[in-house]
Amino acid sequence: MLYENYKIMFSNYPDVVNFKQMRKMLGNIGVSLGYKLLRDKTIRSTKIGRDYKILKIDVISYLINKND
Repeated sequence: MLYENYKIMFSNYPDVVNFKQMRKMLGNIGVSLGYKLLRDKTIRSTKIGRDYKILKIDVISYLINKND
């Protein structure tokens, strides 16, 4: 099911998104909530220098599992 959603959801985004793109994908959430999701590892990410790199599949997984 996750792979099927991956092909459909956010098809206009790259496979690896930045913090700003992730916030937009989640409905323009606030900066504080965005950092909280990454800090608490609710959404997995990698920090490279000052930038966060987030896999699109992890954002989709968060959205799907959020309602469980």
